[in-house]
Amino acid sequence: MDNLTSMSPRNLWRQRDFQLLVSGRLVSQLGDQLQFLALPLLVVALTGSATQAGVLLGLQTVVYLVFGLVAGALADRWDRKATMIWCEIGRGSLTATIPIAAAFGVLGMPQLYTIALLNGVLSTLFGAANSSALPNIVAKSDLPGALAAVGAISSGLRVAGAAVAGLAYAAGRMVPFVYNAASFFASVVALRSIRASFQEERAKSASPRLLVAEIGHGLAWLWRNPVIRTLALLDAADKLRYGAGYLLIIILAQGLNANPTQVGIVFTGAAVGALLGSVLAPALTRRFRLGALSVTMLWVEALAFPFYALAPTWWLLLVVAFAESVVSPVYNVALDSYRLSVTPDGLRGRVTGAIDTLTTGAAALGTMVSGALIALLGAPALTFVLAGWLMLLALVATLSRTVRTATATE
Repeated sequence: MDNLTSMSPRNLWRQRDFQLLVSGRLVSQLGDQLQFLALPLLVVALTGSATQAGVLLGLQTVVYLVFGLVAGALADRWDRKATMIWCEIGRGSLTATIPIAAAFGVLGMPQLYTIALLNGVLSTLFGAANSSALPNIVAKSDLPGALAAVGAISSGLRVAGAAVAGLAYAAGRMVPFVYNAASFFASVVALRSIRASFQEERAKSASPRLLVAEIGHGLAWLWRNPVIRTLALLDAADKLRYGAGYLLIIILAQGLNANPTQVGIVFTGAAVGALLGSVLAPALTRRFRLGALSVTMLWVEALAFPFYALAPTWWLLLVVAFAESVVSPVYNVALDSYRLSVTPDGLRGRVTGAIDTLTTGAAALGTMVSGALIALLGAPALTFVLAGWLMLLALVATLSRTVRTATATE
């Protein structure tokens, strides 16, 4: 049996460093969720423009695509713990300027655009360092449970976040931003209290390579690993569908006369499904091979997706969204556990940055073209086209010996 699954997992919630990491992440992610939902309301209140609100929210994705590879290389080069702490201090300070400027009556769009751009850079760098550090904070056998816990937190916040954000914004337009600023500094306290090293000791080089060369080294290692390379390409192809699916489901729900609240409930159902998948992920990851989970996920998605177009009522859309969303977290936990366990510590940031840039770009492309495709084909027809795309991916995965035989470690 391999190194990832041979040891019995310890109780993660009794491990002090993991408790600190997760508690800081929970507080900070709740703040991010509140701000994400409150920010477009604030922009519309300031400008009356939904377009500016959309551009502002899309800036972080643009920053990730431009800066993702560089952030991964910097996360491998710099001290990860210090990097994460300074990123949190920077994000907290930037966010705090929003309520301060509002209090003096000088808050405007140039400031919000600047904050969104700089926060995007810091968030990308923080994410690269955070994911690279996790295998040094928990044991390799605990990775599935740790990743599942992080996924469960994100899904749980998706379920409750909208309601909490609405209450916070109703209490005061600046309340979500004040909380988010404070949450970053709470995260700093948690990070500083973690005793484990965030990275392995590395030999100091007399002449460090250029950043471009370091990025190239990470990409070369990724390309030479057939399992990670193949699954990353399949994941990116799947994210194309995922990006297009968001708007598609909204249009399908509206075609069934769903009101905005009911549309929101459909996506809440997807978040509940993802939460259930995160809970099931550790046990399933240890029981089944990575290849079996990847093939199963793609076939479940391919067979479930046509029912979005066939559902006669909006609440059946909710059932489809719930069912389809259960499988993805299980697969993601299995894949990320594998990738983090086999990637050398000094390359984790670059490999993670490369894969995340690829998948984020694919999802963004899917989102951008979805409107034109719906206008050209119609929502039901596009649903069946995307289902066919998923079936093609499932077939490729099934026929690929690299995918089928993939286990937790090579």
